[in-house]
Amino acid sequence: MHRLIQRGLMFGNLIEVASPVLVERYNRALKHLTGKTSSLSDFHIDISGYSPEIGDELEDHLYLNHGGCNRQFILLTTEQKAAPLLNAKFSTSRDILRHFIEENGQQLFALTARDAVAGELVNSVFSVSEPSRLLDIRQVTIEADTTAGTLRDAAKLGALADRFKQEEDGWFDDVLIADMITLAKRTGDVTRNPVTLKHMAFDQQDYWTAHFGGVYLFRGVDHPAVIAAQDRSTLGKLSVKYCFDFSDRNQIAKFLDMNGLAEPIVKARGVDGVAILRQKMDFIVVDAAQDAGVDLTGATRSDIRRLARTHAEALPPEYHALREIVTWAEHNGPWPKITSDHPAYFYTLRATDTDQSDLVNMLLSELAPKDIRQLFICHKEVFYRLYQGWSETKKSFVADFLEREYQVDKAGAREALFGRELPLEMPRVQRRASEDMIARVGPWGAVRR
Repeated sequence: MHRLIQRGLMFGNLIEVASPVLVERYNRALKHLTGKTSSLSDFHIDISGYSPEIGDELEDHLYLNHGGCNRQFILLTTEQKAAPLLNAKFSTSRDILRHFIEENGQQLFALTARDAVAGELVNSVFSVSEPSRLLDIRQVTIEADTTAGTLRDAAKLGALADRFKQEEDGWFDDVLIADMITLAKRTGDVTRNPVTLKHMAFDQQDYWTAHFGGVYLFRGVDHPAVIAAQDRSTLGKLSVKYCFDFSDRNQIAKFLDMNGLAEPIVKARGVDGVAILRQKMDFIVVDAAQDAGVDLTGATRSDIRRLARTHAEALPPEYHALREIVTWAEHNGPWPKITSDHPAYFYTLRATDTDQSDLVNMLLSELAPKDIRQLFICHKEVFYRLYQGWSETKKSFVADFLEREYQVDKAGAREALFGRELPLEMPRVQRRASEDMIARVGPWGAVRR
């Protein structure tokens, strides 16, 4: 993985912890949460405070995420909100942590100026030892405090202050006054500068989890379903009507269609659909070249397309199907009929503008894994796993491509791929009759029942 690390494509944007003060605070928080400490004098941490170096030292990369269910966290600085989340077990965890830091920015800034803040993302279950437990996860709440218990002491001081003001003999209660002074030395004046964090709870309706080989749960839609990356029979009996796995391509396509979760790329507003499909075709050529043992070191886009022209007959069906769509879009070619059991079908889709769009793009990237750019953007866990099995020449090409065409302008690349979503208050553009025809008879219209 050294190519990815050197180019900032793996372990990028981590926060360096090198000052003795911060190292000491981290160890104090680590001891508080896990009973362990590190002997390292410098290391890097992600948004949750997890450090891959400390994971190696402890021989436990889940030292802040025991059982992969209720993730613990250590905050040394509010700057962690921009860091990635490594070893994610739930797709929602990073957004929850980032939202927590942003909503409590001023308070966390003040607290981390003197101490580390340690806490936990508390699921509504404590274990996911059985697949059925995933459906019991309904909400995640955040519990947090400094290692010295500043928030706990502030709450106690606030209660004592209320007693002091309400009790008639408060001025004469020496014990009460002494307790207030002792606590105030640790918390400061909580009447002028309240030390509190917002109580935050997050609904867990739709999410991906790494447990059981990777599972997608969609419950906030009209027709809920569970979609497993591996054989769905391993999940046992679940209290949801629809349960699919990746071999159920027709059913997944129907699920996306029934809930309005996906749309054809060439039909989507705000993106250059043809350009996106051409790039997907290039990635399919790269995958085929790997299988054929072709050296791609230093290959440019022109080189890839020259390979495609030279070896067109040897390319997989995904390439030819996308080429037919591009021909139709650019030159009014014949309508290519691509049904949901065709290997190219999910390459033609992107998520619509719904609350589940990120999760849908994540699912689509795993169903169309040859599109390495979308896979890297939407599902890094699967990207890193597949990367390890690629040939050295494909690894080199992919790392060079992502550094050259994604890393330099992440926001621009995302906008080009997924478009600029319209504000919710903006009226929707009414669909034209020609678009209705596309939906019925285009490449994406034939979903087998």
